[in-house]
Amino acid sequence: MAYPIISADSHITEHPNTYVDNIDAAWKDKAPKMIDGGEKGDLFVIDGMDRPIAMGLLAAAGKPPEELTVAGVKFDDMHRGGWDPDARLADQDRDGVAAEIIYPTVGLLLCNHKNFDYKKACFDAYNRWIAEYCGRHPERLLGCGQTAMRTPAEGVEDLHAIKALGLRGVMMPGDPAEEDYDSEIYNPVWEAAIELDMPLSFHILTSRGSHTRGPRINSFLAIIRGNQDIMGTLIFGGVFERYPELNIVCVEADAGWVPHYLYRMDHAYTRHRNWLAKGIELSRLPSEYFKDHIYTTFQDDWVAFKTVNEMDWRRLLWANDFPHSDSTWPRSQEILAEQTKTLTAEQKRGILCDNVAGLYNIDLTNLKVAA
Repeated sequence: MAYPIISADSHITEHPNTYVDNIDAAWKDKAPKMIDGGEKGDLFVIDGMDRPIAMGLLAAAGKPPEELTVAGVKFDDMHRGGWDPDARLADQDRDGVAAEIIYPTVGLLLCNHKNFDYKKACFDAYNRWIAEYCGRHPERLLGCGQTAMRTPAEGVEDLHAIKALGLRGVMMPGDPAEEDYDSEIYNPVWEAAIELDMPLSFHILTSRGSHTRGPRINSFLAIIRGNQDIMGTLIFGGVFERYPELNIVCVEADAGWVPHYLYRMDHAYTRHRNWLAKGIELSRLPSEYFKDHIYTTFQDDWVAFKTVNEMDWRRLLWANDFPHSDSTWPRSQEILAEQTKTLTAEQKRGILCDNVAGLYNIDLTNLKVAA
């Protein structure tokens, strides 16, 4: 391929001092910190959360399935590229990836913290840390900042601050502090995102989900539901009707479900809107808003590649999810060679490079092309 491959969803592993060294002084004693958990391995302890965060799956890229474990892993045994920006480049090269849009790890789970003041302090600290991390290699490490969204006005301030730090996008919490995202009180947030040309992202695991029935493994299938609910909220709530220039990224929720979701939304609206959607007036079909405004990232989802013609492939973004347990690293090139066989050359380049480059204004000039 004569173009660089870009991952639209990769992660860091927060260094033990990420929050302690960067949080405002008033919160320093309560900052998330890493402790030695003995047989449980190293753990991130977060004030106000019942259980510490074990690190086992947070940097398990490349491990065979039989070696995946939640606990018992030491920080020093994890991928150094998760917190060392210089080492990260070697990890990218090994996977044939030229650049990455980078999201937090501990920060994902912090989105579900009940104390929004605490979240605000933690996210500000993380934004300072990730800006420094990405600043070492700004062409290849493209960070997303976090906002706690305590209020819409503060959310707007956060977007401006994140932009000023040189970060490329903003990861929104699944649950804001005030009304839900279909409320018009968030209009200033959407306007700021458009003005600043900052894509807004919703990542899996950042919403407080409901109880999942059945064996524990069943919960793995349910984690995309929170993102689907948010996408529906934005569409049926008329957000894209009001703001036709707004872009939203649905992150790590896969994409193979999108064609059926498009049908289901249209069916609900055309058949049942008179009793399910009183007061909702859309000038277009729900599926059209999804196709025009929502980008979806996915990694090892061969169904997405098989169904690209049933959705807008120009909104599909491939990702390697490094260094998490679902990552395709270091076999991304092998997997892509197999799974993209049915794509046209234009579709392949779009999903692996051009779509994400256009969304985040990435300069391809000096990026490496995989050997």
